[in-house]
Amino acid sequence: MWQRVQTLYLGISTILIGVMFFTAKATGLSEGGGIVELKFIDYIPYLVLLIVISLLNILALTTYKHRVFQMRTAMLTAIITLALQIWLGIDFYFTHAEYVFKLPAIFPIICVILDLLAFRGILADQLLVESAYHLRKARRDRRK
Repeated sequence: MWQRVQTLYLGISTILIGVMFFTAKATGLSEGGGIVELKFIDYIPYLVLLIVISLLNILALTTYKHRVFQMRTAMLTAIITLALQIWLGIDFYFTHAEYVFKLPAIFPIICVILDLLAFRGILADQLLVESAYHLRKARRDRRK
């Protein structure tokens, strides 16, 4: 399982999304002059999206014997993660004067790239398996 590069892509993507549970999205100043950290898990829609993305990534990691399902799960994860990144971008656009966004705010776009690379690797494996099946079938039909 772990010897395939697409599994490593999915694993790194899962780790990056997991890190987002524990890090701050942005920092800013409060009215009293103190520093305020906004975490991803403080806002319920972000928390729900992070949980869904994590579960889909774990599902894609563990279904390596069912390549078509794994491919679809990786693509769905990439789409939902892209939606999270767009939402973060819109959030940044409207609050960029008040808060300074941190590095974990760009983790979703990295995860989208990794999920798409994993999708491409799984697709290549599936096409290889199908072509080998067709070759074996053609050889078996010639013998008859």
